[in-house]
Amino acid sequence: MKHTNKDTLAKGVKYLAGALPLMFIGPSVIFSAFNNQDKPLYWPVLILGGVLSIAAILLIFKGIMTVLKALFDD
Repeated sequence: MKHTNKDTLAKGVKYLAGALPLMFIGPSVIFSAFNNQDKPLYWPVLILGGVLSIAAILLIFKGIMTVLKALFDD
């Protein structure tokens, strides 16, 4: 009978927990940048929002893959 690797599962849940705030912060920063297009910091804020959003996507992917690895690998 197979058992779940609890250490790997905990690591995957930590990745997903780290992605949760980024899922809200990234789009909020992008929205803020688009509302202030006439300001001099438009491009750096927009790039920061894009980086945060991409980081959220990557952490979600890595977290889901880690959880699946904990559940289904030997």
